[in-house]
Amino acid sequence: MPFSVSWRTLLDELDGVPDGATLVTPLSRNRFRITDVQEHRIIIRFENKDQKQPLQRDQFETLYRRISNTSNGFELDRLPPDADPYPAVWSLHPRFEIDEDAGVIIEWEGATSTQLLKAETELEAEDRTEPDLDVYADALLLVDALERHDVATLEDMETDALVNLYTLLSDVQRNANSFRKDVADVLLNRLHHDRPVSGPFGSVQRTTRRNRTLKDDAEVLAALEDAGIDPGRVMSVDRDKVDDALEVTELAESDVYEIDESEYVRKAEVDDEVKETRLQGLKEQLAATEGEEAQELRQEIVDLEDRIDELTSFRTGAEVHE
Repeated sequence: MPFSVSWRTLLDELDGVPDGATLVTPLSRNRFRITDVQEHRIIIRFENKDQKQPLQRDQFETLYRRISNTSNGFELDRLPPDADPYPAVWSLHPRFEIDEDAGVIIEWEGATSTQLLKAETELEAEDRTEPDLDVYADALLLVDALERHDVATLEDMETDALVNLYTLLSDVQRNANSFRKDVADVLLNRLHHDRPVSGPFGSVQRTTRRNRTLKDDAEVLAALEDAGIDPGRVMSVDRDKVDDALEVTELAESDVYEIDESEYVRKAEVDDEVKETRLQGLKEQLAATEGEEAQELRQEIVDLEDRIDELTSFRTGAEVHE
């Protein structure tokens, strides 16, 4: 199919996009809106910037050619940093789709998905489901505990309240770390480049951690000896063997160890029955929240999100005039 035909189809699709609709770039996950559609360019504005950015027709054609010349899709991490919005806009075309897991934009014959985000009204209309996650239940209990006590002055709190708080913090930390690992495992397959990927609350980036583990002792010593290094220079005391020696001699532990004792708090046990009872009460309380009180809560959340955007955005004086 000639580019001119696909371009015309794309412009027609853009004319049908609702005002205020938001798209998200596939690599950096930055949100933007289309402010104007012209014959030779498309004007966009990122949510965290005041300046507009024109997307030129010839750049769309270049990307179109590259997609058309590949059978398995064009790899998104081959795009220049400032070209991230182009595939997002192309995804509005009925024959182009972004596969984030594979990190490509590809042309399909059938139905395709887009980078168009759901409108806020649609999100509010969706039924919210309760996740079957330990961290969710523990977080609800922790929030309830924090709201019930003046945690700004821990010294004034009763001991049983501090015990409950410490127990819940410990449970949230453990379950959050476990769930974070699950999320990271999925994210890792979607990060195909060195660029940070952003969300409303922050960004993540693929990185590499280098771990070293010594090979078998005999292999290491032989390699060092071949290199002219006296193996005795790298020999060290084996802690396990020292402990074995302590068991069969009259040596005291302090004869071979520097000992430094410190005290800390350790969670001994958790009363799951009490937690479940309190959790069920919180769920029933949340389910019963409706009407004016719920509307006030939603408005407070919206105001908080706006405040976060204001504090984390930056402004420039540059603007592309239409």
